[in-house]
Amino acid sequence: MSRSAPVVPAALLALALVLSGCTGGGDGAKGTPGSAGLRDPYFPKMGNGGYDVTHYGLTLDYDPDDNHLRGRAVITARAKQDLSAFDLDLKGLNVQGVTVEGEKARWNRAGQELTVHPKGDLDKGETFRTTVRYEGSPETITDADGAEEGWLRTGDGAVALGEPTGSMAWFPGNHHPSDKASYDLTVTVPKGLQAVSNGELKGAPTTKDGATTFTWHTAEPMASYLATVAIGRYDIRRSTTPDDLPVYVAVDPSQAKASRKVLARIPEVMTWAQRTFGPYPFSSTGAIVDRPDDAQYALETQNRPFFPGAPETELLVHELAHQWYGDSVTPRTWRDMWLNEGFATYAEWLWQEEHGGETAQQIFDALYDGDYYQDRTDDEAIWAFPPAKPSGAAHISDSPVYERGAMVLHKIRQKTGDKMFRTLLRGWATKHRHGNADTGEFTAYVEQQVPDKDFSVIWKEWLYGDGKPGKP
Repeated sequence: MSRSAPVVPAALLALALVLSGCTGGGDGAKGTPGSAGLRDPYFPKMGNGGYDVTHYGLTLDYDPDDNHLRGRAVITARAKQDLSAFDLDLKGLNVQGVTVEGEKARWNRAGQELTVHPKGDLDKGETFRTTVRYEGSPETITDADGAEEGWLRTGDGAVALGEPTGSMAWFPGNHHPSDKASYDLTVTVPKGLQAVSNGELKGAPTTKDGATTFTWHTAEPMASYLATVAIGRYDIRRSTTPDDLPVYVAVDPSQAKASRKVLARIPEVMTWAQRTFGPYPFSSTGAIVDRPDDAQYALETQNRPFFPGAPETELLVHELAHQWYGDSVTPRTWRDMWLNEGFATYAEWLWQEEHGGETAQQIFDALYDGDYYQDRTDDEAIWAFPPAKPSGAAHISDSPVYERGAMVLHKIRQKTGDKMFRTLLRGWATKHRHGNADTGEFTAYVEQQVPDKDFSVIWKEWLYGDGKPGKP
């Protein structure tokens, strides 16, 4: 049995073809999908290609009793290519719907990838807004080194910690340090609890129907692993530094007495740090202190670092130094982690040297001679791999990245002298303020700033070389 095709007037056929081309549908589509993952050396699935996020607008409603989170993420981004689809990183949680520029979009999930198919192609250079509605019980992620991150439940609430992959546990995004954005975060929690985040609190919290809403704004670019929200009962202290920088400190009541003296030194530490590293790159500072068993580590969450229990002064110095090195100047990939931790560790050495403790040279010598730690295996661990080449994802936070990374900086200081070294510290933070940088850019920067010195041995033996370098 044959079926004859209907006759379509030529004018209507031409119009249909034109409209098809305008919407980017059918075989004439010019866009291609953005990559799922940015091929980071240690976390190749993290991040996504094809777009750059400029802003996250997150609206969260959290009930600690049943660990239930309801969220809406409005992600403003710019297409870096003609896009037919793009991915967001999101682990766990249930997606209820996705729109792109207000129009319902198809989506599918595979592992941590949420793939979004807009109704029509997105043109290169186009700014577009994606809205994702989601809910569920956010996960605690166990990282390759055994540390827990993501959404950590605490005795009276929760805290979100993101380094290196945890942020995908509580909001969808482009979760790689190379893509930084501004943030607005609105959090609703049961009355009696508080929600503390990055940036500045916008207006007074509002309470209605047994729930309180807090709104935070982070204007400066922030990598998603530095985003945090801490939910619980806190003693809040507001003050300013001598140059009127706002200080916002949130402390679990059980830690208030133990932490009072060290947190009172934040203005002093900030004054010292600005003299040492240059102008502070953000619009407020402070700290979040929870209970010791709420997390396994401190973290340089932007504007106000997180501490599990009252910190020692040196740890406070370390995390505040990260605001320059790690938060403002953020590593381009996770291979460049020593640019965070080596710098923050050396900040500790400088602080001790200038405040009646051991000199940086004495610490360097003790580490090199193998008598710095009580346990000899800790002394030997420094030489397990070069700071610029961690041996795997499980080791980006190991001793060579911290202590040997700081030793690299001390070798540069020995080569250049104190005055030029301080100029290098401040200049590096200024050159890449609110941006990203890698190890190659750092070595090139040092060589350009000090062209009359030869740093090749430092790079070869201390930064990239395997094993323990020869006697310095």
